[in-house]
Amino acid sequence: MLVTSKRPRDLKWFHAGPLLFGDWGTSRLYVIGLAFYFTAHATVYYLAAMSLVLIAVAWAYSVVCRCFPEGGGVYTAARQISPVLSVIGGTLLLCDYIVTAALSVVEGFHYMGFPHDLTVMLSCVTILGLGVINWLGAKSAGRFALLIAVAAIGLSAVIALLCVPYLGKGLAATSWGFQAQQSTWHQWESLVRIILALSGVEAVANMTGLMKEPVPRTAKKTIWPVLAEVVVLNIVFGIALTALPAITNVHEPWAHSYGHLPGGLPADPAQAEQVKLYRDTAMKELAITASQNAFGHHAGWYFGKITAVVFGLLLISAVNTAIMAKVSVMFSMAHDKELPGQLTKLNYSGVPMWGLGVACALPIGLLLVIGPDVPALAELYAIGVVGAIMISLLSCAVNKSLPLRKWERGGMWALGVFMMLVEATIIVAKPRAAVFAAFMIAAVLAARYFVHAGMKRGRRVEAGYDVSLMPEGGFLAELKREPLPMDPSKPRIMLAARGRYQAEFAVAEAKRRGAALFAIYVRTFRLMDTAPGVLPLVEDDKDAQESLGTIAVLARQNGVPFFPIYVCSPDIAEEILDYTVTFGCDTLILGKTRRKAIARAIEGDVVSKIAAHLPSNVALLARDASPDGTHTTEAVPHGPDEVPAPGLEVASDHTSGAASPPGENGQRGQASPSRDKPAT
Repeated sequence: MLVTSKRPRDLKWFHAGPLLFGDWGTSRLYVIGLAFYFTAHATVYYLAAMSLVLIAVAWAYSVVCRCFPEGGGVYTAARQISPVLSVIGGTLLLCDYIVTAALSVVEGFHYMGFPHDLTVMLSCVTILGLGVINWLGAKSAGRFALLIAVAAIGLSAVIALLCVPYLGKGLAATSWGFQAQQSTWHQWESLVRIILALSGVEAVANMTGLMKEPVPRTAKKTIWPVLAEVVVLNIVFGIALTALPAITNVHEPWAHSYGHLPGGLPADPAQAEQVKLYRDTAMKELAITASQNAFGHHAGWYFGKITAVVFGLLLISAVNTAIMAKVSVMFSMAHDKELPGQLTKLNYSGVPMWGLGVACALPIGLLLVIGPDVPALAELYAIGVVGAIMISLLSCAVNKSLPLRKWERGGMWALGVFMMLVEATIIVAKPRAAVFAAFMIAAVLAARYFVHAGMKRGRRVEAGYDVSLMPEGGFLAELKREPLPMDPSKPRIMLAARGRYQAEFAVAEAKRRGAALFAIYVRTFRLMDTAPGVLPLVEDDKDAQESLGTIAVLARQNGVPFFPIYVCSPDIAEEILDYTVTFGCDTLILGKTRRKAIARAIEGDVVSKIAAHLPSNVALLARDASPDGTHTTEAVPHGPDEVPAPGLEVASDHTSGAASPPGENGQRGQASPSRDKPAT
C-alpha cells in the first residue's frame, strides 16, 4: 500500500516572514498604547528594555527552530522531557491563543471605529463567522491574511517616516521622573505589564515542518527581518507618541491615576474617551496626527482612517490565526491521547470539527465574562505566552540530546530563568491571570485523567463498518496483503470516489477490460501548526480503511490487481491528478460531491479543478448517486481542447446500467444502483 503523509516543504522565508509578522508584529497595535497607559513619558525606556528581551527570545527561537526542523514549539520540546509538562505547556499556549483571539477582535473593532457598546456582540459574531469559514476549509483566508500583513508592514513604514518630525520633541518629552519615584518592584511590574509584546514568537517554531530546507537558514531569514522591523518601529512609535500634543502634559500614568476606577478610566466622559483613544488605538491616533501634519487636515484624516481599517483587518486576521492555532494544539494533544479523541475528528475540509467548535467557544466565553476591557484582557494575556516560552526554553536547556553548544545551553538556561521570574511576578501581581491559567490547566489535566482512565478500561468507540464485506482479519489487514500480479501491458484505472457501489462499478470495469485498479483516498488536512508525527495515518483512519478495504475485498474476489493509495494533503485535486498521471492510468473515475453550494463556492469544486488540468488522453468520468437509488455517470470534457475521450457518453438509469469508460471495443459496462458517499 502506498501511503504519503509528509507535508510539503514549500514555505520560503519571504512567505513565512509576513505570517510571523501577522502574529508577532500585531502586538504593537495594543502594546504601545498600554505602555503609555502604564508608564506615561517613560514609555521609551520600557520599550527599549522590552526590545532587549525580544532580541534574546528571537535568538532562542532561532535555536529552537534548528533543533526541531520537523515542527517545534513548547508542546514538542516539553514532550521530550515529560508528557505532563508538555500538556501544561500546551495548555499555557492555549491560554495565550484564547486571549489573543479575544483581545485582537476587540481591538480590531476599536481600530475600525465601531461603537464601544457593540464591541462584544460584533466580536462574538466575527469569531463565529471565522469558525464557519475555517469549517468550509477556505484556503483563500490564508492568502487574505498574507496580503493584509504585507499591507500593514508597508503602512507601518510610511507612518514611521511621517513620525520623523516628532522624534526630537518625543525624545525631549521622554522622562523617567514619575518612575524614579516608584519602587523597584513597581518598575519591574511595569515592564511585566508590556511583556505581551512577545506574543506570536511561538508561531515560527510551528512553521519549521513546512519551511524550505535548510530549515535553520530559512528560520533565521524569517525571524531577524521581522524582529528588526518590530524593534525599530516600536521604539520610533513610542518616541513619537510621547510628542503628540494631546498627551504631552500627561506625566502621571493613567493607570496610576485611574486604575482603581471601573475600567481604569476617569469618571468624566470626555477624559475617558481620550484615555481610551490613546490606550486602545494608539497607532491609529499616531497615524492620523502624523499624516495630518504632513498632508493637511482632510487628506491626513482619510489616510489615518484607511490605516486604521487595515490595522483592524490585521487584528481580525490574527483572530483567525489564533483560532486555528488552538485547533492545532488540541489536535496534537488529542492525537497523543492527552485529550479526548473527538478533537482529532476531521470534517470534509480536513479541519477538526470538535476542535474548531471549542476553539471558537473559548474566546467567546472569555469576552462574555470579561467584556471589551483591554487592560483586563491584557492582564490575562502574558501568563500564557510567558509560561509557554519559559517551558519551551527550559525544556531545550535540560534536554541533553539536543545539538546545543555549551554557550547556547547556558543562554537558554539564563533566558528560561528570566521568564520564570516574569511568570512568578504575573502570578503574584495578577491574581485573575493566575486563576484563569490554573482553571485551564486543571480542566485539561482532568480531561487527560479521564482519557487515560478510559484507555486503561479498554473502552473505545470504533467506526461502523460494512460488515458484510469485512474480511476476517479486518480491512487494514486486507490492505496490507500483497496485491495480485499486474500485467504492465494492460490498462490502468484510477478510482477517486468512496462507497461500495462506486467500488463495484470500478472493479467490474477493471475486470471487463483486464485492467489494474488503483484507488486513492485523500485525507484532507488543513492544520499548519502541528507537532511532528501527528498527521493522520491509515492505521488510525477508520473511514479510509473501510473505503479502501471494501475495494480491496471486491477486487480480490474478482481477480483484479488492486493498489490502494492513502494520501494526507491539503489539496484533493492536486493529489488525484498527480497519482493518476504518475501511474499511467487511462481512466479516472470521480464521485460527484454533495457539498453545499456555498462550500463549493468558497473551496472550489474538485471535479472542475481536475477537468481543467487532466491530460486529454485520460478519460474522466464523474459518477453521481441520488437518494432515490438512481445514478448517473457522465463523461466530463477536459484537457486543453475540452473534448471528451472517444466512446464516452452520458447515461442515466435506475437499475439496469450506466455509462462506463471505453474498453477495447468502446462498449459500455454495467453498474448497480449507487448509494455512494461524496468524492474524496
